[in-house]
This record gives sequence, C-alpha cells and structure tokens, in this order.
Amino acid sequence: MSGFQSFDDPAGGGDHPARLSALRVRMAADGLDAFIVPRADAHQGEYVAEADARLAWLTGFTGSAGFAIVTADQAGVFIDGRYRVQVKSQIDLSHFTPVPWPETKPSDWLRDALPSGGKAGFDPWLHTRKEIEAMGKGLADSGIELIALDANPVDAIWPDRPAPPVGRARVHDDALAGESSERKRQRLAGELRENGQTAAFLSLPDSISWLLNIRGTDVPKNPIVQGFAILSDDGHVTLFSDPGKFDDGLRAQLGNEVTILHPRELADALQSLSGTVRIDPATAPEAAFRLLEKAGTRTIPAPDPAILPKARKNPAELKGMRAAHLRDGVAMTRLLAWLDGQDPASLTEIDVVRKLEALRREEGIIDISFDTISGAGPNGAIVHYRVTESTNRRLAAGELLLIDSGGQYEDGTTDITRTIPLGEPPQEAIAPYTAVLRGMIAISRTRFPSGVAGAHIDALARQFLWAEGLDYDHGTGHGVGAALCVHEGPVRISRVSDLPLESGMILSNEPGYYREGAFGIRIENLVAVTETEAEPGREMLGFETLTLCPIDTRPIDRAALSRDETDWLDRYHARVRRELSPLLDKDTRDWLHRVTVPIS
Repeated sequence: MSGFQSFDDPAGGGDHPARLSALRVRMAADGLDAFIVPRADAHQGEYVAEADARLAWLTGFTGSAGFAIVTADQAGVFIDGRYRVQVKSQIDLSHFTPVPWPETKPSDWLRDALPSGGKAGFDPWLHTRKEIEAMGKGLADSGIELIALDANPVDAIWPDRPAPPVGRARVHDDALAGESSERKRQRLAGELRENGQTAAFLSLPDSISWLLNIRGTDVPKNPIVQGFAILSDDGHVTLFSDPGKFDDGLRAQLGNEVTILHPRELADALQSLSGTVRIDPATAPEAAFRLLEKAGTRTIPAPDPAILPKARKNPAELKGMRAAHLRDGVAMTRLLAWLDGQDPASLTEIDVVRKLEALRREEGIIDISFDTISGAGPNGAIVHYRVTESTNRRLAAGELLLIDSGGQYEDGTTDITRTIPLGEPPQEAIAPYTAVLRGMIAISRTRFPSGVAGAHIDALARQFLWAEGLDYDHGTGHGVGAALCVHEGPVRISRVSDLPLESGMILSNEPGYYREGAFGIRIENLVAVTETEAEPGREMLGFETLTLCPIDTRPIDRAALSRDETDWLDRYHARVRRELSPLLDKDTRDWLHRVTVPIS
C-alpha cells in the first residue's frame, strides 16, 4: 500500500532560471514591467492542487504561504518567519532573492523596483479584493499601475501544467455534522434576508463543504470539494464544481435545492445575479468583484456567512473531535514508545514518518492532515520542514527530534507536535524547552472573559521565552476544522488576530523555539474553547485540551516550573494514562506509565 506522504521534492528537478527567463519574455510581450505570482489558488487555500502550484513551479519554493514578484532584472520571493531558513535551500539564490514579509510590503518593493509609469500585472482570480486594495493604496501617487490580466502568463509558459483535480466527493454524515445541510442553508439564508441581501458568493471550499455536508479528495490532506457557490436568500445553493465529482447517491443526498454547474459557468452566473450580493473582500477573488461590478450588481462587502458558524463547533462535532483525538493519541503514544526502544542511529527521519503513518492507519485515518514534519537536529529548526529523499537525516544520540503531524479521520482532524530528546537532551536546549512548555501550559490554564481575542492571549505563550531574550516567528495557534482543514480561518491565537474567541472554537496551542543549525522545539496540543465558572452576570471562557499524548519530561528544568505548572502537567499525564491505557498493548501501557510518573 502506498503511503499518504511522498518524499520527493515537488519543485525539484526543474530548471527554474529558464522558467524565470521564459516568464520575462512573456511579460515583455504583454507589455508588463512586473508580474505577481502568489502561492494561493482561486480559493486562497493553504494547500493547492498541482495545477495551481505556480509559485513552486517557477521558483522552487514549496512553503504554504508567500509570493514572488518578477521584473526584468529582479525576482523577489516573499516569505514570512516560518520559511526564512527553508527558502534559502530551495531557490536558486543567483536568480531569486528572499524578501522578508510582511516586514517588506509588496507595494514598497514595487516602488523601489519600477519607475513611474511601470505596469505590474496580476491574475485577478488569485488575489482577494482586500489584497489588491491594500496594494493599490500602497502604490498611490507612485505612477505604477496595477493591471488585472485576462490570462496568467505563468500558465502560458507551463507546457505540461497538470489538469485541475476531479476528486470523488462524498457525503459527510449528518450525525457527525450535528446539523443537516438543509438546516444550515436555511439558517444562513435567514441571515441574508435579515440583512437585505439576496445572495452570498462563497469561494472557500471548506465553507462550501461544511454548508453542504460533503467532503472531497480534490486536494491532498484537506477533505474538501473545490468549487464556488452562490447561496440564495431562499436557501438554494448553486455549486460550481466539476459535475464528474458527484455520483447519483450524493446528488440525491444534496436534493433539488442544490444545483451543480461546471466552473466555466460561474462568470455568466455572477453577471446575471440581481439584488444585493454579499461577498467577502478577505477571501473572494478580485475577479468575482469585477464581474459583479461590470454587471451593475450591488455588492455588500461582508465576511463569508459560513466562516464563523463553521468555526463554532456544535456538540456532535466536538464529540467527533474528541473521539478522533483518542485514537490519534493511541497512534502517537505507540510511536513514542517504539522510538524510545530504538537505537537512534538505526533510523532516519523518513523511517519515523512511515512508522507513524502505519500506526495511524491502524486507527482508521482517511489521510494525514498535512505532511508530517520529522526534523532531527538542525532540520528541526526549519519550522515547516518537509523531509525528502535528498534531505533525509539519520537520527543521532544527543539531538532533538521534532515531530509535528496529524490525521484526517471520518469524525475529526488532529494536529500534534512533540519534541523528543534522543538519549540525553542537549544542555543548551533545556532552558528553551522549559520556556516553551511553560508557555503551552499558560495557554492551557488560562481563563478569560467573553470578547477576548487571540491577540490578547498570545503573549501568555511567549512570556517565558521573552524573559530569556527569545521568541518564535509564527502564531501561537490556528483554527482547526472538524473533519475539515487542519488550518481553518478565521480564528487564531496571534498578535494580529482581533477576532473574539467563542465557545466551540478549536485552536492549536503551539509555542516553539528554533535555533538555526542546531535544533527546533515545539509542543502542540489542540484545545476547544469552553464556558467556565464565573460570577453572576459575567461570561468566562477557558480551554479544554483535546490532544492525548505524553509530553517528554527529560528536557525540563523542573526547578523553573511553578507549583501550578507542575500540577497541570501531572494532571494532564494522569488523564492521558487513564484514557489511553485501556486501548494500548501491555508493553506500550507499561512504557506510558513510566514516562508519565508525576514530576512533583
């Protein structure tokens, strides 16, 4: 049986300088001085189909976020803090230049790169209205013109570009969804009517999949059906997705109130809409806005109507997530017990990935929820490291191994990170490991009033690292879907997130620390926002930890932990033992009891 994860380099082997040269020839023919190449597809997804992997094809960079801007003599690859190390190993630095982003805004870079009168092209299907408006504002008075193109010049020079995916779609059972698609559609349609809106345009596949209680196989790791949709104020949905994805049984399940049309019919459908159309400037393509505006249709910029209801998990979804995490905890605990009994030198990073996938298959995964990060020693410092045959490192005693992984189950989605010392932990890792653990515990224990956002609690996870003059260049937590995308908007624990946390939302809790060339540390559990006790008239919230797996205590400076922190860790490990032990074989159960002895 083939694995869910491959170890080839998806952008390797290509002659990226030649592709860059071909793009410049095409740009000159189109009268362009610059062209913007985003990582995103028309749905702004983190994972893109092979047909939409334009940034990787052109530059070699395979990270989940970023973009390139190409001019006649420059090619900047814009990357955030997660990819500062990775990008240098993937792109040809004699032809492409890493650009720190968001510290450097694309408009500022274009101002420096182009003269007044310069023309910068972009594909309006691959950028949101919010993104284009921000760039246009940044270019105001520069004399540089942003030009929406009818055809993407990268596609024009990509001779063997893959076809768009036509993955099989399936029903997501109402019992797991906790609400029928009809009730969801009527609930959201009622909101449209209350706001005087006749229709809403949906471009996020996870919103559409949630709304229709369907799941798909268009994009690896994310069980979504790619497409666009128009939700009418009477609850009818027109879904624009290749009809070949839907068999007769699924069509019958969707019923007569869901019409399936091919995506090539979307443009005409948008231009024929009447009344007032709700459309999200943060997620919908700029092209959709332009089609509606060309037809004279009144638009209301407002968030995707499914995005918050999807984020607030109902009791059935929470039940499914708990069940998925129980089975996932069995697989992870078996992996850690197995790893502890091996000679590190007998294993490679890929061996660990394959073993974990095999253990998860025994627990019923449908897919992994993202490519497993198995980073030994210095590879652990690459935040989103993806092991390939060429980077595969043999484990070595005295190093740290960072394993960040997750599974897609029928009833839930998991995401967990553990950092494991291979024998004695390196002395220089003990203080940052302890600081990372204390930050994770601080988030786990916190209580906060209704209205508090992710930005308000992000610092709780960082405070112990900050005290040592350390930090990490990624958010502390991302939203997680229920048997959907492992990275789900709009909720986050991040210094830039002002969205209030609400009961039922599920997030990751994953502070970290990375020392380039030496090691990486991250400890991650998933948590659900829950209501907690409060004085009369006040609503307080807290977190329920969903992840069940021991946390390695060997690299902890125990003297640095407070009594409350020690108590939390001991209670967590007692719960892990209690819930997992009945599901484990004797050897693994004995190992679990040894490694979760109370540290107090």
